[in-house]
Amino acid sequence: MTWGLWCVLIAGLLPYIATGAAKWGAKNYDNHNPRVWLANQTGFRARGNSAQANAFETFPLFAAGVLIASFVHAPQASIDIWATIFVIARTFYIVFYLIDKDRLRSLSWLIGVISVVALFVISKG
Repeated sequence: MTWGLWCVLIAGLLPYIATGAAKWGAKNYDNHNPRVWLANQTGFRARGNSAQANAFETFPLFAAGVLIASFVHAPQASIDIWATIFVIARTFYIVFYLIDKDRLRSLSWLIGVISVVALFVISKG
């Protein structure tokens, strides 16, 4: 399996890291109804939940970009580089969201979007 495809797996797991951070150490966590519990959180827990939602929202387009680039035989090194940039940017996005650094979070979001667009651009053949 190529590194770009491994990045799809890693990116697919990132939302769970964000939600884990939101739930970690909560004494009043309600596993019977976790979505309602998360919806009522504030601070870093609410931001972790928001980061989770955004990670799920960005994943399909990223995965499609890697798969399409792979399918059309775009240069593997380029796929791997852009996929790695996406995963790194999205990891920082989650960290910056949790620690409430909005401008850095927005910058890492933008880098992630650019990397996805780049995957489609290199797929043009």
